[in-house]
Amino acid sequence: MDLSGGGGGGGGGGGGELHNNQFYQCEESKPLLGEMTEGNNNSRPCRRSVHSSSGSGSSSSGMRYKLLHEGDIQVCALKHPRTFLSKILSSKFLRRWEPHHLTLTDSCLSSATPTGYMETSLSYSSIEDLQLLSWDNAPKYCVQLSFPGGTVLLQAANSYLRDQWFHSLQWKKKIYKYRKVLNNPSRWDVVLKEIRALVDMALTSPLQDESIHQAPLHIISTLLAENSNLSPQDHENIIVAIAPLLENNHPPPDLCEFFCKHCRERPRSMVVIEVFTPVVQRILKHNMDFGKCPRLRLFTQEYILALNELNAGMEVVKKFVHSMHGPTGQCPHPRVLPNLVAVCLAAIYSCYEEFINSRDNSPSLKEIRNGCQQLNDRKPPMPLRLLRPEPPTPPPATILPVSTNHSPPPPPVLPMAPTPANPSPSTTPTLPLSPPPSVVNSSEILVELERNNNKANAKRKEGPVGSDSEPNLIDCLLVSPTLNMLSIQLPVQADRVLGCFALILKMLSDYDDWRPALASLLQPIPFPKEALAHAKFTKELKYVIQRFAEDPRQEVHSCLLSVRSGKDGWFQLYSPGGVACDDDGELFAGMVHILMGSCYKTKKFLLSLAENKLGPCMLLALRGNQTMVEILCLMLEYNIIENKDTQLQIISTLESTQVGLRMYEQLCDRQRELKELQRKGGPTRLTLPSKSTDADLARLLSSGSFGNLENLSLAFTNVTSACAEQLIKLPSLKQLNLWSTQFGDAGLRLLSEHLACLQVLNLCETPVTDAGLLALSSMKSLCSLNMNSTKLTADTYEDLKAKLPNLKDVDVRYTEAW
Repeated sequence: MDLSGGGGGGGGGGGGELHNNQFYQCEESKPLLGEMTEGNNNSRPCRRSVHSSSGSGSSSSGMRYKLLHEGDIQVCALKHPRTFLSKILSSKFLRRWEPHHLTLTDSCLSSATPTGYMETSLSYSSIEDLQLLSWDNAPKYCVQLSFPGGTVLLQAANSYLRDQWFHSLQWKKKIYKYRKVLNNPSRWDVVLKEIRALVDMALTSPLQDESIHQAPLHIISTLLAENSNLSPQDHENIIVAIAPLLENNHPPPDLCEFFCKHCRERPRSMVVIEVFTPVVQRILKHNMDFGKCPRLRLFTQEYILALNELNAGMEVVKKFVHSMHGPTGQCPHPRVLPNLVAVCLAAIYSCYEEFINSRDNSPSLKEIRNGCQQLNDRKPPMPLRLLRPEPPTPPPATILPVSTNHSPPPPPVLPMAPTPANPSPSTTPTLPLSPPPSVVNSSEILVELERNNNKANAKRKEGPVGSDSEPNLIDCLLVSPTLNMLSIQLPVQADRVLGCFALILKMLSDYDDWRPALASLLQPIPFPKEALAHAKFTKELKYVIQRFAEDPRQEVHSCLLSVRSGKDGWFQLYSPGGVACDDDGELFAGMVHILMGSCYKTKKFLLSLAENKLGPCMLLALRGNQTMVEILCLMLEYNIIENKDTQLQIISTLESTQVGLRMYEQLCDRQRELKELQRKGGPTRLTLPSKSTDADLARLLSSGSFGNLENLSLAFTNVTSACAEQLIKLPSLKQLNLWSTQFGDAGLRLLSEHLACLQVLNLCETPVTDAGLLALSSMKSLCSLNMNSTKLTADTYEDLKAKLPNLKDVDVRYTEAW
């Protein structure tokens, strides 16, 4: 049946035909990816050109379009004329166009104003054909939609918008059909062909939109979720078919579950290596937040475990991690490390999830570390499979007398409680013992609980009547790891998972460029306390902490400390008496050594050691550890320990070894020199010649008394932060000029703790940064501060102004804060 009216639009000549029954072929009978044929318009010549999907000039020219979801367009609807009168009524002279705001939904084309031509929505399933229309003698840009009862013309403002509408409608129509076909599959060989055709259509579409590749993936993931009884071979065929879509797209959540299942059931399949590897690599390189799609993280975790199941599993995992880092010394992808760490943390947490979820009242890390759980604070029964050997009865505490014998004695037990000045064996105190621990059994559970003896604890805390001594040192002494560690028995599979991802953390710590970020990601401690109470895990993680302790960069080893007071850090966990300590303090000594060698030789750090780790420090010093001997000497030198009995104990410890005795004698010499230096007298002003060094300053200050020195100028000398050790010995210093020296952040930190009376400080043209300048906030007496030509930032400047109320004269020229 012919339709008069010349194909679409008022204006423009030509009495060509818009419709020919021989042209329309129902697309339900075509292959879904089949090319749309051009119409058979041989009945009469026509002056307009008709473009189908295969003949679109825009598609062949490589144009790209954004997928339309809605837009404004002119609409005209024509019914198929069956009588001469209907032909006249539908002619171009009586045709009218209606403006509509159309929305392309998943199933139909609808208008925001359902009136006129668009009173009812146009279903994609009713569209028989879709064509582009243009005229030689009129600027009309139309898309023709053919229906069984007529034709709908969509007129756009230009050819680009027309082609955009055409490709968007074509995409929506085909996706709708694929969704229907794959929703009720009958034969899987046909389904596989349709999946391949769907993938090819998405890859060759001129549309550029995230949904172009995501929509087919969602259709296939829905198909797989509803047909879980597929054979493994069908699984692999489908994965291979959709592999091209995954090259530049993350798999949707349902598809991630399917991939996880395949990794678990067939970890040795070649699909894991050939198809999943680039997918996981892309996830690790580009994923920004696993919290928004946790199944991506789970898929990455299962993929790594599948690699671990291969014959050379650990080596394959190592090669994979190395491929993610790259062959150079700097990884070019900043998201790889955070994503790998997130996967490791989640996998390790899953190993202990059974223990975490099976208990209704979890012991705190402090309780685990101290090895005691209050019976009256627990809700019985406690379903936790924790085993711990029964502790042996400790011997009575003994007193270490002050000795002049300089040969190292056998390792004694350090004094536990305040003692008289002249102790005797008859007055040696004996600590009260708690009742033996009880074991509570509960269906496959064995938990040891130690009953609390309130009277004994009260006596232990109070000490002798009238004593003003420090808390009993037994709380700080080295405790046997077997008494301090709760042993968790993991299932075999969980044990394999733990070993795999602990190995990855160890590998990550081996890369120099990743180590600072890794240390930051592991602070504060992100692992559950069940993991920290597990001897195998803490032993594996010890390698990572050692790498941090060996790194000379401050941003790395500073992460060993806790982020705030009262919160345990790696330093506390791996120190003697800590829950993760399994040695005699070697790692603890290494951590203290690197921290002391950096910028932590401060009162604050020494105070924390004196409060929490004095016992381990004394024990290691007794064993000849030079770092711990130095720590004890510094505690005496800076008057960290106020209790006289404890001071005597430290002196006795130092005198017990050759290295300790030598360093203690040097300390006594320095104290005598310090008294001479601080003796009243000497100049009030002093200026060192230019080019003077740290050694020159030390030599000068050791030559006489400088107790009256108030103004010291080191401008244009070669002194560094090391001279701060000499400057803090000047008790009356009020003005210090460090203009154009190499004095840095470490020296500023030391000055801020010891020179509280300093009033004028000149740091012009020094290499100090915000890290050191922030320490000046504790120097409340500062009234003049010159930070000209330093690396001061605006935020630090505002912070200093807020915390230094007496600061009146400030020079911040040629800085960011200027």
